[in-house]
Amino acid sequence: MLLLYSGTDREAIREAANKALGKERKKKIVRITDANSIGDLQSVLQGAGMFGESRVVVLDGVFANEEMRTILFEVLPRMKATEEQFFVLEGKLDADIRKKIEKYAETFERFDLPSGKQVQRSEIFSLAHALKRGDKKALWVSYQRALVRNEAPEAIHGVLFWGAKDMFLKSSGSARARAETLVAELAELPHEARRRSFELEYALERYILSVSK
Repeated sequence: MLLLYSGTDREAIREAANKALGKERKKKIVRITDANSIGDLQSVLQGAGMFGESRVVVLDGVFANEEMRTILFEVLPRMKATEEQFFVLEGKLDADIRKKIEKYAETFERFDLPSGKQVQRSEIFSLAHALKRGDKKALWVSYQRALVRNEAPEAIHGVLFWGAKDMFLKSSGSARARAETLVAELAELPHEARRRSFELEYALERYILSVSK
């Protein structure tokens, strides 16, 4: 099953997707972004295997990568037919690309920023804003509040990664170098957690404490 969330309002997209993913918390959530390798994407698309655990796959911004997009276009019919859920999160898509995805999507929602209007943001995005500002205290407090609200660790990681990537795209000089480091560290974090048999929640806590020093 393929579910598409796209548009210019990236934060609204994540809010809607995270709300839907919250209903699937008993399943393993696998997230692939354009920071992952082609091998990572291909591995995920092979399926969980005969004895694999029930999972949900989140494809976050991968259609912006031309090589990944080519691979995904070939498997869209299979993604539609499978019982596994594939959440596709994208920004503004080219009309042709969007139509190709929508053709195979069980549901598709668009979230566009209203022209000239201030959009109220979800509390969870205070994590990304604190990370961008380098506000160590606010980052830690926002993380603790997210836990109190029972935000999924995958959602927290996704917002932090989005914030780092957004910072990288919009910055230069030393700020860009810092953002590049954050993007690399956050892309590696789930893999490192799995290798060390850590829960993502604890890996996130350790990471936030390390960047908050």
